[in-house]
Amino acid sequence: MRKLFLLFFVAGLLSTGFVSCRENKSVGDEVEDVADDVEDAVD
Repeated sequence: MRKLFLLFFVAGLLSTGFVSCRENKSVGDEVEDVADDVEDAVD
């Protein structure tokens, strides 16, 4: 159950990062770093 919420959270971060912040690469890089950290925490 916890992994499911985590997956939706990461999907939300990635979707907002790619849709609304396309021109600002530093925010996109931060979103990718957060996603990688979340994936490591899940493993």
